[in-house]
Amino acid sequence: MLMPHSINHGNACFAYFNKIWGIPLRGIPPGTLPVEQLSKYELLINLRTAKALGLTVPQTILARADEVIE
Repeated sequence: MLMPHSINHGNACFAYFNKIWGIPLRGIPPGTLPVEQLSKYELLINLRTAKALGLTVPQTILARADEVIE
């Protein structure tokens, strides 16, 4: 991927998965599940992929990236 947007997964991902899929398995209706929004986004730029595609990523975008993969 050239510029994926992601969240910091780690243990939070497992906890969320367990919460969302564990509730219906316990007999609670899916319509009562809370809606959650991400609180932090990360921008990662893969310069190797950009180069392979013949793209030039502007410095302004690189400056805003949380991580740049060389």
